[in-house]
Formats: sequence, structure tokens, C-alpha cells
Amino acid sequence: MPIRTRAAVLAVSPVARPYAETRPLSIEEIELDGPGHGEVLVRIRAAGLCHSDLSVINGDRPRPTPMALGHEASGEVEEVGPGVDDLKAGDHVVMVFMPSCGHCLPCAEGRPALCEPGAAANGAGTLLSGARRLKWKGGAVHHHMGVSAFAERAVVSRRSLVKVTHDIPFDHAALFGCAVLTGVGAAVNTAGLKAGQSLAVIGLGGVGLAALLGGVAAGAGAIVAVDPVKEKRDMAMALGATLVVDPTADDAVQTVKDATHGGVDAAVEVAGAVRALDFAYRITRRGGVTVTGGLANPAHTIDIQQVSLVAEERTLKGSYIGSCVPVRDIPRYVDLFRAGRLPVDRLMTGKGPLEEINAGFDALAEGRAVRHVIEP
Repeated sequence: MPIRTRAAVLAVSPVARPYAETRPLSIEEIELDGPGHGEVLVRIRAAGLCHSDLSVINGDRPRPTPMALGHEASGEVEEVGPGVDDLKAGDHVVMVFMPSCGHCLPCAEGRPALCEPGAAANGAGTLLSGARRLKWKGGAVHHHMGVSAFAERAVVSRRSLVKVTHDIPFDHAALFGCAVLTGVGAAVNTAGLKAGQSLAVIGLGGVGLAALLGGVAAGAGAIVAVDPVKEKRDMAMALGATLVVDPTADDAVQTVKDATHGGVDAAVEVAGAVRALDFAYRITRRGGVTVTGGLANPAHTIDIQQVSLVAEERTLKGSYIGSCVPVRDIPRYVDLFRAGRLPVDRLMTGKGPLEEINAGFDALAEGRAVRHVIEP
């Protein structure tokens, strides 16, 4: 029996700013089917606004519409479908925006972030099963990354959930589903950062500052934080950066090289912009690793001096969900948070109800928010 629930629906894309006026997301009462085989009904308690949501609104990441947005969230299990025997009503869960089938080659290699059926489902706007459980105005509504968390309730694949303990608040737990996995993982997993090595983070949104916190937790030596917004650089310094740099300054690249003996061991770019990745590559030392974890417009390309990859033994790597194994890494990162070594709660810059979501995306687009959390 379908239930009625409120959700933020994106009817068309792209939509121009200011979003508080154009209102790309409308709060609608929609129908939500109950969970099918291997699926779970979750009461959403907190959902973070992320640039991956914004990129669907502004058209950088084309997705089928209408779509119920939201992919970084936490909640409470209300009902489990057939075949789910390891979760029960009342359990607290973090949602993961890439479901992993457990059977394809990437999953078998221990790389669930690259799950092939999961990627196909996300691109089509379905759950991992291929089903759509949302209906509005007599037609189907697409799921966003298998989650659609800007809503009171969501039906998701069991493969999109990681159980967490009840002692972590929902608003904090939500950040572990994207910002923390992507940022900390990019520094620790993808870049392979070791204690004492130098790290640069380019783009100081929620993911970038999480990468910085990951660097601190991993025992990095010099930590360079790069962003054109002064308030974000100030925040980075408070969170453990040893040097902050405005990339628009004429001597920005040389400043980093001078401070790090020729360049950083690892540079993590999470701004999703060509100029940001170019900057990251230029400040990486000979033999170093440049990681890109920002989702750029698919039409954007980069130019790299090919010989530098060979003669300087440079490495350029992509990082999706921080190269994480969510069922392994979320509990580890939660333990670090609990111990005070990964203070992700400091990334939150605001909270509000579902009705304020469009204004929240204005703040994100304008660089005024790091992580704004919606509590439906």
C-alpha cells in the first residue's frame, strides 16, 4: 500500500539562480510504494546539501526529471522488505549514494564505489533493482543516486545503507554518507597519505574540509588549504591547516612550492573545476600524487604536459566516494569522530526545514555554506 510523503522534487533542469526566487525544488506530497525485495523504508532525519545535488539543479550533471533530490542523509528504519534480515525497525542508518551489488568485477575486487549495476541504476534514476518507488501526478519520479533524501521518507536498497549506533546524532551522521567518505577517503585511500607527508586540499567545501580533517587524523605534516573565499580559508586554518592560499593570487603556485620544498606529496582537488585541477597538478612535487574528486561538467577537459607524467613519475588519479568501502570505512570514521579525532560536526554551517531548501542551495552556490543540513 503506497504512503503519502513530502519530498523536494526537481521538475526540470537546468534552473538559474537565485534559487530562493526561481524555486527549482518544489515541496510536493508524493506517493511512495513500500519496500520491495532487498529494500528498506527509512524515515529521513537529516540530509546535507551538497554540490552533487547542486550540479543536477544547474545542469552540470544531467539527470532524468522529474527527480526527488538528495543523496547525503541519515535516518531510522521503519520497515524492511523481503530478503532483508540484518536490519530492523528502529535501527539508525547512514545512506550511501552508490549501492554496491557485491557481485560485479569492481565489487569483487573490493571497489564497491565502482559497482557497475549501481552506476547504471544511478544514471537511470532507479533503485539498484531497477524499480522506481516514487509517483507524482500520476507518473513515476526518478530517484537521485538511489537515495532521494530530501524527503520525509525514502525507500532504498539495503545495499545503500550502513548501520550506525544510536549515540551519534542524525545531523552529524548524515555527513558521513558523502562529505566524510569522499573527503577523508580521497586523502587516505586514494592518495595513500602517510604520516609526515604534505597534503594540499583545493576547494574548501564540505568535502574539501573533510579531506583536510582526514589529513590531520592521518598525521600529515604540512597541510595547505586552497580556496578563493577568505572565510573558508579561515575555517581551514581553525581545523588544522598549516598554510592557507588564495589561488587567484599571482604567486599562489610558487607560495605553495616554497613552503613545501618544491611541492606537496599529495594534492586533493574537490572543487570540480578545470582551473582547480590544473592548480593541484602544478603544486604537486616530482613523484607526487594528484587526486581529483570533484564532479566537473562532463564537457570539460584538461591539458596536461604528458612528459611530466613520465619524467617526473607523477600520478593523476580519480577518486569516487573516496575509493571507500562504506561498510568498512563509515564505522572507522565514526569511531574517529567519537574519539574527537575527526570533528566533522564543525563542518555544519546551518540547519533548517525542508521548506528552506532553495535558499540553502543559494548559500551553497555562493560559497556561504559548507554543510547546510535539512531536517525534514
